[in-house]
Amino acid sequence: MRFCGYLEEIMSYKIILDSCGELPEEFRNDARFERVPLGLEVGDYCIMDDEEFDQKQFLAKVAACPTCPKSSCPSPQRYMEAYHCDADHVYVVTLSSKLSGSYNSAELGKRLYEETYGEKNIYIVDSRSASGGETQIALLAMELEEKGLDYDTICKKLTAYRNGMKTYFILDNLETLRKNGRLSNVKALIASTLNIKPVMGADRGSIIQLHQCIGFKKALHKLAETLCREVCDPGTKRVIITHCNALDRAELLKKLLNGYFRFKEILIENTAGVSSMYANDGGVIVAV
Repeated sequence: MRFCGYLEEIMSYKIILDSCGELPEEFRNDARFERVPLGLEVGDYCIMDDEEFDQKQFLAKVAACPTCPKSSCPSPQRYMEAYHCDADHVYVVTLSSKLSGSYNSAELGKRLYEETYGEKNIYIVDSRSASGGETQIALLAMELEEKGLDYDTICKKLTAYRNGMKTYFILDNLETLRKNGRLSNVKALIASTLNIKPVMGADRGSIIQLHQCIGFKKALHKLAETLCREVCDPGTKRVIITHCNALDRAELLKKLLNGYFRFKEILIENTAGVSSMYANDGGVIVAV
């Protein structure tokens, strides 16, 4: 028994997400996970996107501020500190490199770590997604480690999963994305005053427009229809719905999805700071 305990100890692992990824409540104080915070700026108001984040207060400040909110990625030094642990295997999941410098910062942090402490098994995944997309990859890393798979196999499976993952979202307000230059691949957007809601998706980490509908409810129906048409083997899939102060919309989407298929699991989470900034009040994001 002592020998088995020793093996378990030396084969430890750690999973790091930047703070655009939300963890289910049961894992928020789990030592296997760490969230590295991005910074948030609303005018002169600056905070870190950590466990102290107050969504209600933040959204109120965004609504009252005439300038567009901004985010700043974690420093390479902060990532290096997260890598400096007893775990043999470290998995890092970041916001899409097309949307943030977090991935590049994580990679530079790995180089700094190796220059300081020597080589270590640190695998960094550009999620090509955000919010629940990061969460999906992080939870899969945990599940594969708990199954006892070797490090190289897990890295390959995480990449394959990332490549096949789908991300969708509907927002009431696209201005934060637009003003921060995150909609460069979207050629035309209808004015929100017409109550036309685009159903958006991701293509290798860049934002694309999939459909447009009149009203948020119709857009949710279209999103559910699109997801169920594009996802194979739904009984083996976990769906993560994140929402920004819009639980009723998230629950409606869950109901719509369950009307099509019986998924393995559907989780609903509230957005943390970075996701709240880009989704804005009322936004809904889905990753599967």
